[in-house]
Amino acid sequence: MKAEKKMSSANRQQLIITKLKDAKEPISGSDFAKETNVSRQVIVQDVSILKAKNEPIIATSQGYVYLRDNKDVLERRVIACKHNDEQTQEELYIIVDHGVTVKDVKVEHAVYGDLTASIRVSNRREVDHFLEKINTSGATYLSSLTDGVHLHTLEADTKDKIEAACQELKKAGILI
Repeated sequence: MKAEKKMSSANRQQLIITKLKDAKEPISGSDFAKETNVSRQVIVQDVSILKAKNEPIIATSQGYVYLRDNKDVLERRVIACKHNDEQTQEELYIIVDHGVTVKDVKVEHAVYGDLTASIRVSNRREVDHFLEKINTSGATYLSSLTDGVHLHTLEADTKDKIEAACQELKKAGILI
């Protein structure tokens, strides 16, 4: 429901925290903006303030997420991959098709050091949404900075799922 007048920044920030804590899916800045009758940029600023106050909010390609200790994820592994841009969909599909979440992508930049971006994709629909945002925004993949070499943090409820995904990535020539 759309607010009739603008909320105060403190009230907006509290709304953002409350909604994100309760959400099972990411919430877009545009959705928050509509609900609070402010611009998306105001929401981006609110989220930045909340992050500065140590609220564990991350921006993903699907929207904002409030990080909490995930007791369901028992296994985590960082893998090294190399491929061209055209193989990105194949790489991500292989991983999510094994019941594994791609938490992030990391590259080592010559000037900035380690650069990390949240991806948080767990199924093909989320992969497609992520790739669509890359394509429609004209953005480039972080791995383009490192000739295709990058790291992913993978999460799953069993080690076997991660291992199966890694074996298939290896067969595809993607896993380093």
